[in-house]
Amino acid sequence: MKNSIITLLLMFSAMLQAQNTVSGTVTTIANQPIKGVSVYAPELHKGTTTDADGKYTISNLPSRKTKLTFVFVGYSSQNKTINNLQQENTLDVILEDAIFEMDEVIVSTAFNKIQSQNVMKVEHETIKSLQQKGTSTLIEGLATIPGVSQVSTGTSIGKPVIRGLSGNRVLVYSQGVRIENQQFGDEHGLGLNDAGIESVEVIKGPASLLYGSDALGGVLYFNPEKFANVDDFKANFSQKLFSNTLGSNSTLGLKTSTEHWKFLARGSYNTHSDYRISGGDRVTNTRYNETDFKTGLGYSDAKFSTVFRYNYNKLDLGIPEEGIAEQSTSKTTGFPKQGIFNHLMSLNSVFYLKNSKLDVDFGYIDNDRSEFEDSDVASLQMKLKTFNYDVKYHLPKAGKLESIVGIQGMYQTNANLGEEFLIPDATTTDFGVFGTVNYEWKTNVLQAGLRFDNRKVTTDEHGTVGDEGYFKAVDKSFDSFNASLGYKTNLADDLTLRMNLASGFRAPNLSELTSNGVHEGTNRYEIGNSDLKTEQNVQSDLNLEYKNSHFEFFVNGFYNHISNYIYTSPTGAVLDDNDVFEYIQNNAKLYGGEIGLHFHPHPLDWLHYESSFETVTGKKQNGDYLPLIPANNWNNTIRTEFKIKDWLKEGFATLNFASTFHQNNISGFETESNGYTLVNLGLGGTVKLGKTVFDINLNGNNLFDKSYIAHLSRLKNDGIPNMGRNIVLGVNFNL
Repeated sequence: MKNSIITLLLMFSAMLQAQNTVSGTVTTIANQPIKGVSVYAPELHKGTTTDADGKYTISNLPSRKTKLTFVFVGYSSQNKTINNLQQENTLDVILEDAIFEMDEVIVSTAFNKIQSQNVMKVEHETIKSLQQKGTSTLIEGLATIPGVSQVSTGTSIGKPVIRGLSGNRVLVYSQGVRIENQQFGDEHGLGLNDAGIESVEVIKGPASLLYGSDALGGVLYFNPEKFANVDDFKANFSQKLFSNTLGSNSTLGLKTSTEHWKFLARGSYNTHSDYRISGGDRVTNTRYNETDFKTGLGYSDAKFSTVFRYNYNKLDLGIPEEGIAEQSTSKTTGFPKQGIFNHLMSLNSVFYLKNSKLDVDFGYIDNDRSEFEDSDVASLQMKLKTFNYDVKYHLPKAGKLESIVGIQGMYQTNANLGEEFLIPDATTTDFGVFGTVNYEWKTNVLQAGLRFDNRKVTTDEHGTVGDEGYFKAVDKSFDSFNASLGYKTNLADDLTLRMNLASGFRAPNLSELTSNGVHEGTNRYEIGNSDLKTEQNVQSDLNLEYKNSHFEFFVNGFYNHISNYIYTSPTGAVLDDNDVFEYIQNNAKLYGGEIGLHFHPHPLDWLHYESSFETVTGKKQNGDYLPLIPANNWNNTIRTEFKIKDWLKEGFATLNFASTFHQNNISGFETESNGYTLVNLGLGGTVKLGKTVFDINLNGNNLFDKSYIAHLSRLKNDGIPNMGRNIVLGVNFNL
C-alpha cells in the first residue's frame, strides 16, 4: 500500500513538472527578427514578448487545441491554432506589414475568430484610441464609432444608442457579465469607467442568440485589461486635465504574473465642475464625481484556467433642473442629485478536456441607486441584485465543423428602500438554451444558431388603488425562439462580403409593465401596461469590405423589422399638471447603414485620411417616425504620424471635422434639430527624456467654441446647448 501511494505521488509530480511548451521566432517577410511582439494565449490570460532575436517561449499550455495571437503595431496580427499540442512544440511566425488597423481577435462572438475570419462585422476599438480623441467620458468616446451615438444629460449621464435603438434594447457586458443597473431610466447612465478596460467590441444588430433578452438592438462588450506577462511587474500612473469642466481624472495601476498566478489592481478618481457652453456660462449642477476600483486574480495550468475580477464604482451625479442659473466652479454636487454604488464580481473559468473545452462564467452585481431631492435623505432608493450564469460547451471539432451548446440565465431582485417608488419590488428570472455551428471551407464561412428563452417577472402590489404610485401585482412569463444565419466569403483577394440574418427579442421591463407616476426628468405622467407582449425583431445585414496596402473601403447596410415595438403615447389627459402618457405597442422598422474609407497614399507613409458617413431612419407601422433617432453624421479625419529624433516616438497629429446634419424626422413630442460641424484637433506621442518615458495627448475639442444642441440631448427641450470648447491634456507614465 505504501509503495502504491509513493508511485502515485511520483506520477502526479511528473504530471505537474511536464509542461507543454511552444517556442519559436517571429520575423518579417525579409526574415528580420521583430522585437517586442506580443504573444498571447487568450484562454489562459497568459502572454510574453519576443526578445531582440525575435524569439519567444510560452509554457504550461493545455494538451489540446490551443490558440495563440501574435500582435505588433505596424504588422498584421496572426491568430495561430496548434492542434494536438505536444510537450515541446515549435511555431515560427512571419508578420506582414499592415498599414491599417490590426486584425483583432473578437471575443464577443461565439468562436473568437479574428475579424477577417468572422461571419459578423464587429467594430473593435481600443480604449487608448478612444482616449486619444480627448473625450471626457467613456460614452462620448463610444459615440465616435460609426453607428453608435448617445442620449445625454449634460456630460455626466450618457446612454448608448446603436443604429437608433437604446435603453434596454442595447446590452452592455463588462468582465464577461451583463451589466444590470436599472438601465431602463433616461437618467441612468452607462455606469462604467474606462480605467482598467482595454477595448470595446460593438455588435450592431440583434445578438439574442448568445446574450438572450435585451440584446435586440446590439451589444457593447468591454474587454478588461490583460494581466502582465509571465515573471513581469508593471505599474503606471495617468493624469488627464479638462479645461471646460476644470476636471481631473487620475489613475494608478499595477500588475504582476508568475507562471501560474496573475494579479492586477487599478484605482481611478474623476471629478468635474459644471460644464461650460459657448460664450462662457455654465449649466448648473452638471458637476459629478466618480471613484472606481478594479482588481483581478487569475490562475492557470495545463488543465484549467480561472480569473476572478471585482469592480467597485461610486458615482455622485448632479441632476440639472435649473438650466443656466447659479454660476459656480464647485465640484460638490447640489440638489437634486444621484448617488450610485455598484459592485460587480465575475468568475470566468475554462476547463480543458481531451478534444473539447467547457467555459463557465458567473457574475454578481449589487447596484444601489438613490436620488436626493433637497436633503441627504434619499427620497428614492432602489437596490438591484443580479446573479448571472453562462455555461458553454465547445464540442470536439468534426473536420471543418465547430459546434457550441450552452445554457444561460439570470436571477434578479429589485427592492425599494425610499419613500418614492419608480418601479415595484420585483423578481426576474431568465433561462435560455442555445446551440451554434461554424463551418469553414477555403475562404468561406457559414454560421448558424438556434435558441429558446423564458423570462418570468413577478412584482409585489404597492400603494392604494387609484393613487399615484400604486402598483398592482404582476406575474408574467415571456417565451421566445430566435435564430441566426451568417455567411462570409472573399469575392476577390482584397474584397470580403458578409451577409447576416438574425432575430432578437426583448421582454418588457418593469417600468413599461408597471409605471404609475411622474418619472424624474420626463415631465410626463406615465402609465404602464401589464398586457405588453415581447418585442421581436428580424434584421438583415450586408457588409462589403475592400482593403489593400493603401486603401480601405467599407459599406454596411441593414434593415430591422420590430414586431410589438414598445413606446409611450399621449392619452390627452392631464394629471398633476403633467400630460399623461401610456405604454402601447406597434410594429416598427429601422433601416440605414454606414459607409467609410481609409486612404493611405503612397509614398506618403506618414499621412492618413479617414471618412465615414452614418444614417438611420426609424418609423412606426403607421408611417410616423420613432423617437430618439440620431441625425445623419459625416466624420472626416486627417492623421499624420511622425518621429522626432530619439525623444518622440509614435507621434501623431489629427484634424477632425464632425458634421451632424439637420434632423427633421421626429416623433410627435420631439422638436427638430439644426445641423452643425465641430472641429477637433489632437497631438501626442511617446516622449523619452533621459530615462523618463511617458505618453502624452493634447486635444482641442469643439476648437472654435461652436454653440450647438445635439438631437439626443435631454437638455434640448430647455434650449441648453452642449459643451463648448474643451482642451484636454493627458499623460501616462510607466513606473
